[in-house]
Amino acid sequence: MARTFIDINCDLGEGKSAEDCARDARIMPFISRCSIACGGHAGNAETIDLSLQNAKRHRLAIGAHPGYTDPENFGRKSLAIDTSDLLKSVFDQIEVLQRAADRHAVELSHVKLHGALYNDAEADSELADALVRMIHSEFPQLRILGLANAAVEASARCIGHPFLREGFMDRRYLNDHQLAPRNRPGAVIAEFSLCLQQTLSLIRGNEFYSIDHQPLTFTTDSICLHGDNPHAETIARDLQRALRHASIEIRS
Repeated sequence: MARTFIDINCDLGEGKSAEDCARDARIMPFISRCSIACGGHAGNAETIDLSLQNAKRHRLAIGAHPGYTDPENFGRKSLAIDTSDLLKSVFDQIEVLQRAADRHAVELSHVKLHGALYNDAEADSELADALVRMIHSEFPQLRILGLANAAVEASARCIGHPFLREGFMDRRYLNDHQLAPRNRPGAVIAEFSLCLQQTLSLIRGNEFYSIDHQPLTFTTDSICLHGDNPHAETIARDLQRALRHASIEIRS
């Protein structure tokens, strides 16, 4: 049977003010899951509290979004950091969100790594193993949301930790199913119609094409919609409308 639903996730709480959170909240009616910055690469006590409250009101699945503690570079630069220190940092960030979630009577559902840490874990199986083992030990109730067909998924499957396979509507893939680097021409898909085509292929398991024009076929559990795109609200609204037209429900 054709698939009739998909989870749409968005990374939120990455601003500095209540105004930033209000902008995020305008995206929430059109998605089913959000990952909230925990104060490492972005976010603060105010944005965490407001993001949790807004996400709870919109009945979203809510997760932690830890990254390198490097707000100056928004967590998008790889850091040379001892693995034990990195694991403690990620643990501490998730704990910050967990404590805030407890105050607001919110149940967290997942962890999604951010930016350079997300990419570094997918490129380094030892780092992926270390992060997955820490999450499995300290937060066994939280699923890991990560790149489909890559190292973190393999680590999670190996120890039986629940994993959500993430796909990207606005990023081209390499022939091996990994994401094409952002600095490669054509790696980011700007045209909405092309984003929608790739989204529908990832939902239905239909063939689509890599950045090198090779056919790819795989499915994902969740599609990422980038919340830091200045047109994120419009994209989210248009995506919901298009998926409804295709008889696909957005839900976690």
